[in-house]
Amino acid sequence: MNFTTKLWNKYKYGNYLIKIIYINTAVFILISLVRVFTFLLKVDNQGLYYPVNYLMLPSNINTLLHEPWTLLTYMFTHEEILHILFNMLWLYWFGKIFIDYLSSKKFLYTYLIGGLFGAFFFIAAFNIFPAFSNVVASAKALGASAAVIAIVVAITAYIPDYKMNIIFIGEVKMKYIALITIVIDFLSIAGENSGGHIAHLGGAFYGLIYGLSLRNNKISFKIPKIRWLKKREKKHKTTRTMSDSDYNYEKAQQQKEIDHILDKIAKSGYDSLSKKEKETLFKSSQR
Repeated sequence: MNFTTKLWNKYKYGNYLIKIIYINTAVFILISLVRVFTFLLKVDNQGLYYPVNYLMLPSNINTLLHEPWTLLTYMFTHEEILHILFNMLWLYWFGKIFIDYLSSKKFLYTYLIGGLFGAFFFIAAFNIFPAFSNVVASAKALGASAAVIAIVVAITAYIPDYKMNIIFIGEVKMKYIALITIVIDFLSIAGENSGGHIAHLGGAFYGLIYGLSLRNNKISFKIPKIRWLKKREKKHKTTRTMSDSDYNYEKAQQQKEIDHILDKIAKSGYDSLSKKEKETLFKSSQR
């Protein structure tokens, strides 16, 4: 089985964290390829041939009315390698913790809605504050940062004392990481990337509200079902009674089993799986 098939199997049977990372990467590769060819062929009219122009979120409301899809596409769009690398690393680190404690579907909803809140903050700020009056007609936003910050803040609000190992520093509670990130974004609004930092604050705002609502069970958020996501769901408890070490060990064992099944698919195909293995794979993709 070739490399492309292996990648497809990872995407097909992976959770929504893996799927979103794959989509962001695929869009980045497409944009990069088009940029290379437009450069080599000396295409002058990049507005027509350069796809990123149709994916970025405009702050101008009239432009947005003609390009409403950008409310979604901007949060999957990157131009620079360091931009996507940093975003995807943060998404992977905090996304894994998010899914371990909550679920894959809650992760997807938080990513999308957090990105939409980021878009709202960006558009509102550029149309309200005088500081942006000279650039509101042309300013655009792109990147997954607002959606990623929503994931970071949501899981932090849910388990604020969870410790992460930071290289050269050691164990740091997530609440301090999130707080420092938000403070930096706020203080950076007057810098070069004002729109990006404002969008981050929008994602953080939603993440905070959603994370606290899950933690306190005081506010009920009924998120509408998306048809193409609607599948049979089984009720399950999210409260864990085992210790963190036992829970992490159990999750690691489950992941090893999934990796073994995926390797078997890569070598012999999906039909080679037993009925039990197919059920295990299906249940894993629904978490």
